Amino acid sequence: LSVDQARRSFQKLHYAFRGEGPAVASTIEVPIPRPDGSTMLARLYRPLQSHAAEPLPALIWFHGGGWCVGDVASHDVLCRELSNQSGCAVLSVEYRLAPEHPFPAASDDARLAFDWVQAQAELLGVDATRLALGGDSAGGNLSLVTALALRDEAGPQPGFLLLIYPSTEIVSERPSRSRYAEGYFLDRGTLDWFFGHYLPCGSTEDWRASPMRAASVAGLPPMLLMSAEFDPLVDDCAAFAERVRAEGGEVVYEEVAGVIHGYFTLGKCFPEARSSVARAARALGERLKAARPA
Repeated sequence: LSVDQARRSFQKLHYAFRGEGPAVASTIEVPIPRPDGSTMLARLYRPLQSHAAEPLPALIWFHGGGWCVGDVASHDVLCRELSNQSGCAVLSVEYRLAPEHPFPAASDDARLAFDWVQAQAELLGVDATRLALGGDSAGGNLSLVTALALRDEAGPQPGFLLLIYPSTEIVSERPSRSRYAEGYFLDRGTLDWFFGHYLPCGSTEDWRASPMRAASVAGLPPMLLMSAEFDPLVDDCAAFAERVRAEGGEVVYEEVAGVIHGYFTLGKCFPEARSSVARAARALGERLKAARPA
């Protein structure tokens, strides 16, 4: 597919198979200025039972789509669900996409989003001391990369990572890459298409593209890492969780049985999506100590 065809296909998939979008207290379109004068757009969701003057804990969410497809609109229903069920605000970030903006543009935008929320927390009505990073697939990758960069600095850190089948390394020889290479939705050709557009000049061993290549994964925030049984990336996810645990980190790893990569946002098609979103939202609210919704 051409890039435009792939983006339209991704949108149609989500519009057809995601659930109905629940009402939230408010949605606000948020422009985030970049240093070069351009603007990154984001959307802020506040949960249904929140009050406008109440500083809320917040999840900064990076959508999936192989760094090439997807946007705030494709993940709108999911972000509404996460906000309502966790009691947290959710800021969904529309980072720059490849191939127009290859690596490291997306990771630069992810870092910018965290820093900007820290600086503008009062304006947004969120609590800068109770922030989490999260995302699915490529978005989980961006969450990890941002957390690793923040760990290496003396500044503020996120309090939690919500990772849904994240891409942890570009090049992998683990068995699931071959076992589920064809016939399980995210096939080998699609992975190559994403990786080739995101990393046109290589750089597969750079930890900002493959966080498993970081010299250390110690010192990361507590995390919930959820994977899918029939996913080419499932063994990579398990290996990353095991490494975090071996290096003293706090990780809850859960492999969801009977589902494929991408299931998390497709609640109309997968009953497991609804239970997984509820599980993720509960963990988010508990970790950030949000007021539980009625």
